[in-house]
Amino acid sequence: MVLLREGMCPGLDEVLLRRLRDAHIKTVEDLVSSSIEELAQKCSVSYTALLTIRRVLLAQHAAFPVSGADLYDELLSSTAILSTGNPNLDVLLDSGVYTGEITELAGGPGSGKSQVCFGVAVHISHHLRQKVVYVDTTGGLSASRLQEMLQSETSSAEEQMEALQRIHVHRVFDVYSLLRCLHRLRSGELQQACGGGVGGGSVKALIVDSVSAVIAPLLGGKHHEGTFMMSQVSAALKTIAKDFNMAALVTNHVSRNGDGELQPGLGVSWSHVPRTRVLLERPPTVALRTPALRSATIIKSSRRPCFIQAEFDLQWWSRSKHGATGKRKLHQTDS
Repeated sequence: MVLLREGMCPGLDEVLLRRLRDAHIKTVEDLVSSSIEELAQKCSVSYTALLTIRRVLLAQHAAFPVSGADLYDELLSSTAILSTGNPNLDVLLDSGVYTGEITELAGGPGSGKSQVCFGVAVHISHHLRQKVVYVDTTGGLSASRLQEMLQSETSSAEEQMEALQRIHVHRVFDVYSLLRCLHRLRSGELQQACGGGVGGGSVKALIVDSVSAVIAPLLGGKHHEGTFMMSQVSAALKTIAKDFNMAALVTNHVSRNGDGELQPGLGVSWSHVPRTRVLLERPPTVALRTPALRSATIIKSSRRPCFIQAEFDLQWWSRSKHGATGKRKLHQTDS
């Protein structure tokens, strides 16, 4: 809503503004959606003057129409696909995580959410030679684990150090600190801080592990603070992903619905935020034989059918890639 203010356009002076408010016209939306003829009679002003003001306000505040072809051209020119580094996950995600979008990994403890985030960060920093902003809200990020993954990618200590320097870590442990961090990124401060330096590259990925750790404690009860803060976080993430052409990867906890099935946490309102949602689980039948095996199921996507599932090995990012081949498993499960 845009409030009407004196001087917004020629003719909108203090006297007219007062008359409009008396007629319960307080915003631009109120004015442009009202009958100009009836409003002119109520306010005792010229119909032509009101019509002129309405046209000016529409020109200033109405969105210009954009064709589908223009939108498609913009998508092709601005969207990049960042590989996760894991071939099975890339197949599941239609080649990887997309810039301009939010991708969510949901899962319970031990499902591998953080390990996937570590692997994605290492792959983008080392192989793609791009920078990553990693926001750790749980204290679970381990520099030694990142280095272990990098050691499996290259034996060069210099390359390992350059890749580590492309991963910019920010530790926040409440939603207010998370919002301040996101606002700094949105204002360009973090982009400037990550600019230049060793190895070059630009910031192409934002990883938040996890959003639920700082939002969930505020949800529920009689107060609406948690819902409000969640909306602020979602708006900041969307803006950053779109305006800075970055891929946003976030993690979320899970709960069980009335049928006992796992579902991502944070409720219905949050479900509209990620463009892609992936549920990570530890397959119970193979847990002892291959403890690092995980299943990933698409539960929301604009590109892939829901309930497509892939199995992948969490150790993929920690094994030597020389001569390694990955067996891909991709199949449709019952919905």
